[in-house]
Amino acid sequence: MRTVDYSPFYRATVGFDRVFDLLDSVASQSGANGYPPYNIEKAGDNAYRIVMAVAGFAEAELNVTQKENELLVTGQAAPSQGQDEKQYLYRGIAGRNFERRFQLADHVKVTGAKLANGLLTIELQREIPEEKKPRAIPVQAGNGQAALTH
Repeated sequence: MRTVDYSPFYRATVGFDRVFDLLDSVASQSGANGYPPYNIEKAGDNAYRIVMAVAGFAEAELNVTQKENELLVTGQAAPSQGQDEKQYLYRGIAGRNFERRFQLADHVKVTGAKLANGLLTIELQREIPEEKKPRAIPVQAGNGQAALTH
């Protein structure tokens, strides 16, 4: 795995420390094993969707948690009963426990999650507060003379 030294960028930027910290955390993320596979889709101007392939997991075995700017998706397969133990000739469908973390941008909230056809779909919505939205400042016409008072 390659590591990138961001220290030269720290000297040339102001207020971007969090961006470089996020890049470091993504690069060193332990969930880099690729399981379970997922897609991130843009569903609208401020709507996003994460679709994860979680074949073999039931709703009760999946947990989706948002804490601040982090989304945590875990899967805990229920222990099998001794009588139902299967004997596999080939096992290509992974059924192991997993933990997948996603860093969310500011003001992104999870609005729902649903499991259908072996795909877990997590809906995300970016909700920018009114005070953070751009606003137009009206420009007023003056009478052409600057008011000078001394």
